[in-house]
Amino acid sequence: MPLVRIDISKDASPELIRAVSDAIYDAMVEIANVPAHDRFQIVTRHAADELIYPAEGYLGLSYTREIVFIQVTWVAGRTTEVKKAFYKKVAEDISRHGRIRAEDVFISLVDSSREDWSFGGGVMQYAPATS
Repeated sequence: MPLVRIDISKDASPELIRAVSDAIYDAMVEIANVPAHDRFQIVTRHAADELIYPAEGYLGLSYTREIVFIQVTWVAGRTTEVKKAFYKKVAEDISRHGRIRAEDVFISLVDSSREDWSFGGGVMQYAPATS
C-alpha cells in the first residue's frame, strides 16, 4: 500500500529513474514486508532550481545536484530497525545501480492508518471490521 514520490533532476536518465524505482520497490518487499505487486510510484522531474538543499551540507553530509528526494507514505507499524534497514538498502542499491552517491539519496517516511487509503472506486479497501 505504499505510495512513493520520487523527485529528481529533469536531466536524470531513464536508467537512473528505473534504478531508483527498483531500489525502493525491492527494499519495500524485502525489508518492509510490502506485498509483491504493491508498486505505486510517482516520478516528478525538476529543473535545477527546483531541488533545494543546503549547499553547505547538513548533519555532516554534503549534497550534489544529483540529489534524489524520496517520500514513502505507508501504513504505520514498522520498527525503527526495519526503517533503518530500509534506508540503508535503498541508498546502497541506488548508489550501486544508479551510480550516484548514497549521500544524495534523501528519504522521508510518512506513517498513516489503514483507513487512510482508497485504491480506487471510492472504496476504503482496508476499512476496519464493523460489528
